[in-house]
Amino acid sequence: MTGEGAGVRLSGMWPTITTIVLMGWVIGISCWILLERRSPAATIAWILALSSMPGIGIFIYLFLGPRRFNRKKLVLSQARDLLRSVHERLEERADRELPPGARLIAEMAERDGGGPPMPVGNLTPYFEGAPLYQALLEIIESATSHIHLEYYLFDPGEIGTRFREALIRKAASGVQVRLLVDGLGSKRFSPRFRRPFEAAGVRVATFNSARLTRFLPRLVNFRTHRKIVVVDGKTAFIGGTNITDGHSAEFSGEQAWRDTHLKLEGIASRALQAVFAENWFFATGEPLADLDYYPPDSLTGKYLVQIVPSGPDREVPAIRDLFFSAIAGARHRILLTTPYFVPDEAIVTALRTSALRGVDVRVLVPAKGDSALVDAAARTFYDAVIGSGVRVHLYEPRMLHAKTLVVDDEISVIGTANMDNRSFRLNFEVVAILYGADPAGELAAQFVKDLQHTRELKAEDREKVRLPSRLLESVARLFSPQL
Repeated sequence: MTGEGAGVRLSGMWPTITTIVLMGWVIGISCWILLERRSPAATIAWILALSSMPGIGIFIYLFLGPRRFNRKKLVLSQARDLLRSVHERLEERADRELPPGARLIAEMAERDGGGPPMPVGNLTPYFEGAPLYQALLEIIESATSHIHLEYYLFDPGEIGTRFREALIRKAASGVQVRLLVDGLGSKRFSPRFRRPFEAAGVRVATFNSARLTRFLPRLVNFRTHRKIVVVDGKTAFIGGTNITDGHSAEFSGEQAWRDTHLKLEGIASRALQAVFAENWFFATGEPLADLDYYPPDSLTGKYLVQIVPSGPDREVPAIRDLFFSAIAGARHRILLTTPYFVPDEAIVTALRTSALRGVDVRVLVPAKGDSALVDAAARTFYDAVIGSGVRVHLYEPRMLHAKTLVVDDEISVIGTANMDNRSFRLNFEVVAILYGADPAGELAAQFVKDLQHTRELKAEDREKVRLPSRLLESVARLFSPQL
């Protein structure tokens, strides 16, 4: 055979070899994705993406894909085992009956991994950053034993520096101070800003660093989106407000973000302490299992609060289940405030069917959010619910970042979770369920106050949207599992 003939034969075989390699790639990648056991839509989307983009697709999946991180799950499981004695103490529960509807929600949330409803002596909501920061600094100043903080975003601005100085003072006085920040959300938390903390004895840890390590990207997903402060195991804060100048009117004026945060005092603080302890162990290997961190308290108090954490390490999306059950069981009203409205089909169905049953369903969202992609995707979900009678209100003055839910007169929720798949399945989140008419009434009053600064989105407004814009919105919707 001449060299020219062999070359022709090899040239003719080349498409066949390429086809075999590509088929092997598609089969292999399909098996890999199928074994992840994602939703059918997400599974098909990833298989198509990785099949059509063998090179860049695998990089995107490794960097952004919703992989189950088994090693990390094992560490968090170890944290729960080490904290078992703590959780047994947290099983103490108040001898108080809830109304039937609230009791069903409480039981479901507990089976999904939340703690039992526990009493608190006082609940204080904050609807603006400046008074919240003042309250946080005051409680930090009063600490005698320990201060634990976990934040998605801790910016080294004026507010961040003010908190750094307060925490350094307490560490110098002998108080234990631990600060956990997310590796992606707190990307501006530089070594230079960090060094004074550590020099003063403040323990600082980073949760799930997003930097490149040994040429392989660490996870961009699986962030801690929680905002938790626990002081002396007796007072805790939870909500949507990060440590940043953008949340304070002192530095951002009228454009300071509108957010909602909660201070709770009493035995329920220990449940937030346990949530912090799990992620702290994950980041540092230090178990906070000493019962001194979970001081005894009376099982009495005016209010009942249930802490519900969720994260990609758990088999069930507990917060998503909570939202779905509460919305689906509503009898009179649903008042939902969220900065990002990109729900899954189950939540959309719950909202629609509740409105069709005659429930007053209102959704409060920012007129313009901080992400054009999320805003575009969200508009397609407005279309999905408005036709059923859900009323969507666009908050116009500034960025609305609050995450609250009021159902009827007995259930309300404040926490860190947005109404999107990222909060439901990809991030570590935590919410507080507040039982009773008083907290529900207070959050409902703030909802009504916010409505004064909104315009209602009507079906006819959406009908005027031109085809190119609708097409772009539909493309954005394709990314909803990652938003």
